[in-house]
Amino acid sequence: MEKLCIETYYSSLNKKDEELCGDRVQLVNNADSALLVLSDGLGSGVKANILSTLTSKIISTMISRGAAIEDTVDTIAHTLPVCKERGLAYSTFMILQISNNGIGYLVEYDNPPCILVRNGEKVSLDYVEKNIGGKPVRESHFDVYSGDYFFIVSDGVTQAGMGETLSFGWGLDALAEYISNLCVKELSPPRIIQNVLSVCKDLYLGKPGDDTTVSIVHIMKHQNVSIFSGPPKDPNDDARIVSDFVATDAIHIVCGGTSSEILARELERDLVVNIDCEKSDFPPTAYIKGMDLVTEGVMTIKNTLEIIDKYILDPVSQEITDELDSSNGTSKLAKILIEQCTDLNLFIGKAVNPAHQNQNFPPGLRVKWYLMESLAASMLKLGRRVEKRYY
Repeated sequence: MEKLCIETYYSSLNKKDEELCGDRVQLVNNADSALLVLSDGLGSGVKANILSTLTSKIISTMISRGAAIEDTVDTIAHTLPVCKERGLAYSTFMILQISNNGIGYLVEYDNPPCILVRNGEKVSLDYVEKNIGGKPVRESHFDVYSGDYFFIVSDGVTQAGMGETLSFGWGLDALAEYISNLCVKELSPPRIIQNVLSVCKDLYLGKPGDDTTVSIVHIMKHQNVSIFSGPPKDPNDDARIVSDFVATDAIHIVCGGTSSEILARELERDLVVNIDCEKSDFPPTAYIKGMDLVTEGVMTIKNTLEIIDKYILDPVSQEITDELDSSNGTSKLAKILIEQCTDLNLFIGKAVNPAHQNQNFPPGLRVKWYLMESLAASMLKLGRRVEKRYY
């Protein structure tokens, strides 16, 4: 079985008048699996933040190292301070672990249940009820498939609007229906989170009555993307790089004027420059029959890198979403790489273009080559697989 490409995202709204969020999400991504832990601390503010932070940190550390859930809960109970008002030693929690080979593991304690959306429909999971240290815990093992969306939320989401705009809050069923409709549109997880939190904020009339957290684990559908940038060191290899590039079953992108000319010539197709650009400071895109995107080289790749790096720092930012939805070549390239690509194939020509040299780079290293290496590194940080071929 081909390894899954797993995305994990989350964002929160703080309870009104609170500077700290009482919900806490911990993510642990490694070569074999992705682990998400959501903890909802008792109360709100500083106390809740401390409880949820400790709970989520202990759980994520122990589970990622192979500890049993019984030992993990026992450690929490004996480590965290007891709430004097309620006599409880720890906050609620949810654990979702998905391995790259398609095996899922879920543990729930006193939080809204996980919502799994598959092919646009809510799917029920089979649970085993356990009593651990006097606490009712639900555990589930299941298979995971490409395209699955897993939603882990705090009760600030399901109870949004309670006693204000809705008598009993948004509710789990209404929430599941809403996010299922978003998944049908195949929106990226950050966009779905933005939509859900926007509804919650409206239901709370702009003043959340509880900490409100939405987290998503998404299994991306496999999608190859191939980028050809830079002419080969030996002009006799022009035909070979073009042949290898077009032979890939992928979204095909060409970056660079010389690269575009080489491809158009070798394929005997017209190269048509699109002068209609959203902003004058963006280089124009072009069109070659059979190619999905044709852009300028150095500036476009550099600006795309900046968008990807900002996305890594804050993927749920509305500013990033707006940037990805722009119609210029940079935004189009960034959107494909961020929201569609699971496997990136880079076809990198090693010819040196004197116009692209910069005194800040080591001798013999051209700017575009450096940018392509940087692009590969940033895509690896996103959890994508990258293959580089040099010519």
